[in-house]
Amino acid sequence: MDMKYCLSCGMPLSPEISHQKTDKYCQYCTDENGSLKSREECQAGIAQWLQSITPEDKEANYMKRADHYLKSMPAWQNKI
Repeated sequence: MDMKYCLSCGMPLSPEISHQKTDKYCQYCTDENGSLKSREECQAGIAQWLQSITPEDKEANYMKRADHYLKSMPAWQNKI
């Protein structure tokens, strides 16, 4: 079986992470109804994750890095 990934952030969609109401997005990129959150909300979440994995990088612009990353994801490619 092929692994599926969130079209918004790229997270693997394992049963623990995927949202039960959609098979396209993870629980972090969707609201309680399974609808994709705003780009700004997803960007903020990715920025927080980037900061958590590189806390020693005090000069990093996490929001800018998250913006750059989202531009490569299918859910956001035509919504820049």
